[in-house]
Amino acid sequence: QVQLVESGGGLVQAGGSLRLSCAASGGTLRYYVMGWFRQAPGKEREFVGAISQNGGTTDYADSMQGRFTISRDNAKSTVYLQMNSLKPDDTALYYCAAANTIYSSTVYTTRSRYAAWGQGTQVTVSS
Repeated sequence: QVQLVESGGGLVQAGGSLRLSCAASGGTLRYYVMGWFRQAPGKEREFVGAISQNGGTTDYADSMQGRFTISRDNAKSTVYLQMNSLKPDDTALYYCAAANTIYSSTVYTTRSRYAAWGQGTQVTVSS
């Protein structure tokens, strides 16, 4: 099973940017749909975005569209989440996840379809 480790979180002021990284090991990354999720205190874990196996397609939740960008480098076994124009409401623990399945909205938005999860990296946005 692929193992995932997130990094790059931290404290940033509103309007700032962060780039999160998700490093994978123990599997061939190009076989996996990669997703990003986040969970804020007192809220359910929510879908942020996903990227297809070859990086040709990305999709985002409406609240992240236009501000967040997912990319991947399969040769480096790493997936990235670039976050711009950050808002205090973006404060959350951010997780990356891997799903060994087809790239479809019925899969990449569904938490149960992801077999591997990282431990998360904290993003805190101050007002």
